[in-house]
Amino acid sequence: MSENRIKEIRQVIEKLCMMHNKFLNAMLDENIPAAQRMLQVILEDDKIKVIDVRIQNFIQNLYGHSAQLDILAQDGEGRFFNVEVQRSDEGAHEKRARFYSSVLDTHFLQSNHDYKELPESYVIFITENDVLQKNLPLYHIDRTIREDRTDFADGAHIVYVNSKIRDDTQLGKLMQDLYCTDPKNLHYQEFAERMEFLKYSKEVEATMVDPIEEYAEKRAKEAAHQKSMEIALRCLNKGYSVEDAAEISELSFEEVRALARQQSA
Repeated sequence: MSENRIKEIRQVIEKLCMMHNKFLNAMLDENIPAAQRMLQVILEDDKIKVIDVRIQNFIQNLYGHSAQLDILAQDGEGRFFNVEVQRSDEGAHEKRARFYSSVLDTHFLQSNHDYKELPESYVIFITENDVLQKNLPLYHIDRTIREDRTDFADGAHIVYVNSKIRDDTQLGKLMQDLYCTDPKNLHYQEFAERMEFLKYSKEVEATMVDPIEEYAEKRAKEAAHQKSMEIALRCLNKGYSVEDAAEISELSFEEVRALARQQSA
């Protein structure tokens, strides 16, 4: 590997944080203390004792859509926890959460077991934006009986974590850590040692190529989109119609119309 390539990789690694799902996978891979701390804070339960952590766990569905889970953990009580980092709102759609919950159910109930043996499960979406738009740090979704508003204890739980709220609470500090790029600034030491290793160990450079390529591709797309926005603005300023500006800039009609509205506001 050339010196320039090594330098490029190191520069990108320095900018990676745990909100990049591949980097979070590397952070939690076989790192039981870190996974345990994350779940304890999100679920506000210090008694959670994680016994197993798996990353990029592919669950094959022979009759429909399969799923690749970012992080799958199990605790000593047999409960399963699926943690997904979602930076796009589309990736955190409510029905995706429902699907992932069903995937866990079909995967972990053996054919010769009774339904009562279905393990309790948690699907946790950590979202970059406040997807449910109620300005809350946490959203707990459980089934209830509508008529008397009591719990329907089926053992399936969905949790949305709004990472935009990064205050001084335990959860807020965890969200700060997810965006932190320097291990020295982490609040939770369970993450610090692994992050320092991933950031500064030469052994890791070769294993981080995929995140590097994803990061570079994302930045290239952002730069291209910004260029298209500038072209569209120039067209609008010259009196072009929204339709013509959209065609020339290769942006969608809706994006260019939004730009036009901003200009006239």
